[in-house]
Amino acid sequence: MMTILIVEDDAGLQTQYKWGLKEFNPIIAGDREEGLSLFRESPAISVVLLDLGLPPDADNATEGLALLSDIMTLRPHTKVIVLTGSEQREHAQQAVSLGAWDYLQKGVDHNELKFVLTRALTMSELEGENRHLRQKAYGLGDLIGQSESIQKATSILSRIATTPVSTMLLGESGTGKELFAKTLHEKSGRQGQFVAINCASIPADLLESELFGHEKGAFTGAHKTKVGKIERANNGTLFLDEIGDMPIDLQAKMLRFLQEREIERVGGTGATKVDVRVVCATHRDLKQMADRQEFRADLYYRLSEFTLNIPSLRDRDEDILLLAQWFMEQYNSELGTQCKGFSEDAVKAIMHYEWPGNIRELQNKVKSSLLVAEANIITAPDLNLPVDENMLSIPPQWLEGGAHSDDSPRTLAQVRMHAESRAIFAAYRKHNGNISRASQELGITRPTFYTLADKYGMRNRTVQNELSE
Repeated sequence: MMTILIVEDDAGLQTQYKWGLKEFNPIIAGDREEGLSLFRESPAISVVLLDLGLPPDADNATEGLALLSDIMTLRPHTKVIVLTGSEQREHAQQAVSLGAWDYLQKGVDHNELKFVLTRALTMSELEGENRHLRQKAYGLGDLIGQSESIQKATSILSRIATTPVSTMLLGESGTGKELFAKTLHEKSGRQGQFVAINCASIPADLLESELFGHEKGAFTGAHKTKVGKIERANNGTLFLDEIGDMPIDLQAKMLRFLQEREIERVGGTGATKVDVRVVCATHRDLKQMADRQEFRADLYYRLSEFTLNIPSLRDRDEDILLLAQWFMEQYNSELGTQCKGFSEDAVKAIMHYEWPGNIRELQNKVKSSLLVAEANIITAPDLNLPVDENMLSIPPQWLEGGAHSDDSPRTLAQVRMHAESRAIFAAYRKHNGNISRASQELGITRPTFYTLADKYGMRNRTVQNELSE
């Protein structure tokens, strides 16, 4: 059961919070000492509503800021929402720098307060799920996700991992094809190395030597014998990235290797047997290339004994924030930064952006945002992404477990909520926020669109305050 801690010294407001926010199961404290004691005793508390003006120094917010610092030291992932007076902007800025997740002015509308608390709880659940995924990762290395498309792909990958079939990974640039290939190798049980080569990044006249190796004196500059990538991958996995860029004349030698499972170095006179699992990837349509005789059809069929399609990020709505959080934690360690999450405007910006560069672009955006973020919460400007206050929010229920995960919704109402909210969000994003076009695509009226969006908590939101104003 969810529980929030509210630290407020005003007895009247305590009563209002107790009954007005009862769905959040609030625990009420009146000062710093009591608040800290309750927080220590209740490890389930992940969200705190904190009035900075606590006794005995209410005007200077000394006690409130000290309690905030204590909370962030004890459990850094806690979402603390601070309440300040209109004349205390500098206190709000200081609170954010100490780790506060958001700040509101006292007297905030009750529905707005409920919404902010709900979003804070949702983000806390998201981060907890992400930490869980870092340990579990669905049993497939670093492949993260709870969407139907990624779970389907990882399920197939786990079934074919221990087979010797040559595997073709198809997907747009930046979807993580090499990560899939590495995971396939890790789960294969093969004792040799994972060896990768990008066929598009090596000049055509050098690619043969890179793949097959060469003997000393085989050509000008061959001052010593070189072991090729294929031989190095013996008893392991060879990953051929961008296979569609392999020169046509080299494809014949590659075909012979796949048929005979033996190689001959450039300038060599004898064949060497190798046991190599071949995995290749491309964003090009090799079937069409084969039909146009731009790629050998016989090699295409040898390489694609099994084909696995890698979903793009736009087909993985439920995974975008999980991945963003994952990258943030990874780069915090690498860069020595201490960002703890994403602001509400950042969440909306991330979810509405089309991500043409797929996961690689998301990864780069998060990394660069850590370098420019002035507080320990990443904002939309930090990500250099556009945001509009009218953008739909994602339903909090999306982060309570995917519809196709082990914790999937079981009731008809839950299944319907998941399907309807995803359809609404997808149509809205597809038509760039044009409600009329989104409604038309869904076959509903504008009023029905708004009703459903409100029903699933997608339209009732706050406007993110800008500290720089």
